[in-house]
Amino acid sequence: MNLIFRMMELLIKSFFKERLPIEKPKNSLRLRVLPNDIDINLHMNNGRYLTICDLTRVDMFIRTGLAKTMIKEKWIPVISEHTMKYKKGLKLFQKYTIKMEVTGWDEKSFKMLHTFIVGERVVAEGTSCGVILSKTGVIPPEKVIKKVTSRLNS
Repeated sequence: MNLIFRMMELLIKSFFKERLPIEKPKNSLRLRVLPNDIDINLHMNNGRYLTICDLTRVDMFIRTGLAKTMIKEKWIPVISEHTMKYKKGLKLFQKYTIKMEVTGWDEKSFKMLHTFIVGERVVAEGTSCGVILSKTGVIPPEKVIKKVTSRLNS
């Protein structure tokens, strides 16, 4: 249930943030570990990190204009691969920043880096590959970028 509130807050705030370039977007979110983020070890659950990474991608979709293009074209984003390295646990109510950047792409997928930071310390880091799907299959990243850019320029 808490993710609904986080998502609603993110959706509202993202519309008022500065726009990001579709070619190599970078963004960050400042968050706090909530009671329903923790597991029996009293630190943030490993699965919650992946969900928080989803929030950074939604922020990026909105701020680059990709969200509007996906809605118009009836495209959907899908994560095809994700890995995480956990270096230090996040404790209840601890503040942290998650940074996300698209580091590149190939003929099918966008490559992303997600970094969880407390102060100056990296506490977790993950990489993911994401694709944009249509009813006919995977849309090449070059075509996605062109479509978003042309839509923003018209």
